[in-house]
Amino acid sequence: MITVTQTEFRNHIRKYMDAVEQGEEIEVFRNGKPVATLVPRSKARTPSWKQKHEPLVIPGVSLSKLILEEREEGW
Repeated sequence: MITVTQTEFRNHIRKYMDAVEQGEEIEVFRNGKPVATLVPRSKARTPSWKQKHEPLVIPGVSLSKLILEEREEGW
């Protein structure tokens, strides 16, 4: 990972964007604190809300079926 200051990044953006295209990761610092990380699209992480998840399955009778059965029995 390449680390650069905001000023260095701004002054040489083409150089750093070319590096990202080649697969490098760039971390940009401002006042000594990290403010951004540039990663190539191929390495970019999919947000958790876009990832596919297995549906939650709980063994046994579903709650809605139990409620309907109770209603039929006259509870």
